[in-house]
Amino acid sequence: MPAVNSPNFLAVRLRITRRSAVVALLAASLVSAHAASSTPSLLNKPAPTFALTDLSGQPLRLSSFHGKVVLLNFWATWCAPCQVEMPTFTGWQRQYGSQGLQVIGISMDDDPAPARRVIARLKLNYPVAMGDEHLGARYGDVLGLPLTFLIDRAGIVRARFQGETDLHSIERQLRALIPQQ
Repeated sequence: MPAVNSPNFLAVRLRITRRSAVVALLAASLVSAHAASSTPSLLNKPAPTFALTDLSGQPLRLSSFHGKVVLLNFWATWCAPCQVEMPTFTGWQRQYGSQGLQVIGISMDDDPAPARRVIARLKLNYPVAMGDEHLGARYGDVLGLPLTFLIDRAGIVRARFQGETDLHSIERQLRALIPQQ
């Protein structure tokens, strides 16, 4: 190693510091990836229950929809793919609601005011409540949005859709849970 007061000392020290930072970042990524992969899947397990107040001031309990198929959608106002799929969910609520579907939205925004504006602009016909990190953790750490779950009539999670998803895939699985009339 060069002498402490030489110009090369700083260059060598900078390379060592950068290398250490890269190693630390890689280690943190591996730990994070392991933690994410070790989160237990909710598929084929009972959906975590919750009791909230929706943004219109009404009580919203997942347990009150037992016997219905629930499409549970976590979203945020800053999420463009969320706002693309929400009008489709409104259509599905209208189309399949009489057959036992209930769409529920959970806004992961920090402030309800922007969520209320989106609800009004998109004319959502289903209840929306504010979520938080505790509810997100119960659903497997809601880290990316949109995140949608299909819950069957017995309250069992049957499908999970993370991120921008082909809406036809969601509808195909939704229709499989709703008996055709």
